[in-house]
Amino acid sequence: MPTQEVLDAIPHRDPFLFVDEIVELKEEEILCKKTFTGNETFFQGHYPGFPIVPGVLLCEAALQSGAILLTKIFANENIGPRLPVVAKTEQLRFKQIVRPGDTIMMHVKYKEKMQSMYFLRAKVTLNDKPALQFDFACALTERPQ
Repeated sequence: MPTQEVLDAIPHRDPFLFVDEIVELKEEEILCKKTFTGNETFFQGHYPGFPIVPGVLLCEAALQSGAILLTKIFANENIGPRLPVVAKTEQLRFKQIVRPGDTIMMHVKYKEKMQSMYFLRAKVTLNDKPALQFDFACALTERPQ
């Protein structure tokens, strides 16, 4: 169940919210947590008899964590009601499978801003071991009120 702090930071909602809690928030990095209960509907077809979390959803969990971090950075910079949207990913490396009942940690670091793009690095871990890592960039769009 997502915390109110998560719900206040990004517009994502169930069934497409993949951050349960902000564990730690620093000026330029964030650590978030997500537990996959096994009741998520995507497990029915991915894969019957051997359910695993789709890699794209692991990416999405990290991207949502990054959006929370950028939302906090925007608030400090008085940027206004903006929503970061992914513009680029690179260096994607999947390291291990995530299954029902697993809890992942998403660690995202802000790297730099170049013109209107924000660059970040994400690392998703399972049991303190890498499950996914990648770099990504976000652009800003108007946030709906």
